[in-house]
Amino acid sequence: MRYFEPSHTIKQLPEQFFAKLVQKVQKLTKEGHDVINLGQGNPDLPTPPHIVKELQQAAENPKHHKYAPFRGYPFLKKAVCDFYKREYDVELDPEKEVAVLFGAKTGLVEISQCLLNPGDTALVPDPGYPDYWSGIALAGGKMAFMPLLKENEFLPDYSKVNQDTLSAAKLMFLNYPNNPTAATATKEFFDSTVDLAKEHDICVVHDFAYGSLGYDDEKPRSFLQSPGAKDIGVEMYTLSKTYNMAGWRIAFAVGNPSVIEHLNLIQDHMYCSIFGAIQQAAAKALTDTQEPAIELKNTYERRRDIFIKELNNIGWKVDAPKGTFFSWLPVPEGYTSEEFSDFLLEKAHVMTAPGNGFGPTGEGYLRVGLLDDEERLIEAVRRIEKLGIFHQK
Repeated sequence: MRYFEPSHTIKQLPEQFFAKLVQKVQKLTKEGHDVINLGQGNPDLPTPPHIVKELQQAAENPKHHKYAPFRGYPFLKKAVCDFYKREYDVELDPEKEVAVLFGAKTGLVEISQCLLNPGDTALVPDPGYPDYWSGIALAGGKMAFMPLLKENEFLPDYSKVNQDTLSAAKLMFLNYPNNPTAATATKEFFDSTVDLAKEHDICVVHDFAYGSLGYDDEKPRSFLQSPGAKDIGVEMYTLSKTYNMAGWRIAFAVGNPSVIEHLNLIQDHMYCSIFGAIQQAAAKALTDTQEPAIELKNTYERRRDIFIKELNNIGWKVDAPKGTFFSWLPVPEGYTSEEFSDFLLEKAHVMTAPGNGFGPTGEGYLRVGLLDDEERLIEAVRRIEKLGIFHQK
């Protein structure tokens, strides 16, 4: 069989980190082991029934059997604007400041291709979501890491970013509530980000995937709530986490009109619109009752409280996450992140994500998802306890 050499673009793509994790779990599962998979970010609960029903009814409408408008139906863009006004008191123009996306991952990869030329610099959080790297690689850009450290509440310290790097940067990725550290951002931080971006002419991309998941009665802030944010950036929001619609692949970007136009244009060339029934169901999710989203957040918070309490009870001293459905856990002395993750998988059949897969500064941590029921989370802790690594004082 003839082998066709891949392009330079394909060769420079980073390793798909999560695919590697899946392969490890699949191997043990095929061998008959009961693996508790806490290493991925795939919501474990179903989409609320009223959203599913809306899809079912919309799918019967012959209008949706044709191509939808390339840039999305106006009713969905209006729903996005209504959602942002209701939740964040942010005014948006549905025609100029909203782009419908084929999932937030798609938008986060596309935006580098929209704004970066080969050799251009993008600032990325370290640790951070690996698909930021994929988009930068596809554009031929360069990454400059911004370390997220515990002593700074896992926020980047802009005073420690090299001035030449700031001057060269065209793009900055942020993500709060944060994957993987589960940290949240303050108004002061977002305000300072706007000031920095204006000074250095940087486009900010705020990944707001976990925008609905803030705990202890603290609602996560939208980046666009900071004055001037729309002048220098966009925010990307997915329905995957808020409404358990991960498999539906529907999201949106909002903010700076020029960036929204660039995203729309690249999608004009790459796709031929999202199934209209999915758009109709997405509009229903955004504008109808939010009780299922609130209950989902409460479910994750209950899981968090139980899981963190149980870990501390066995002697693994960890902090409670402030947002997302992840926990960011320090690795015990004597192990690297990958060594300890592999150890837990092989000896306890508990899958976690090693922190170094999210960037160099992630070394020394594991990311653990709260994406199983409370009994299974407790069972995971019991399995870890039996390894005898941690000792209750």
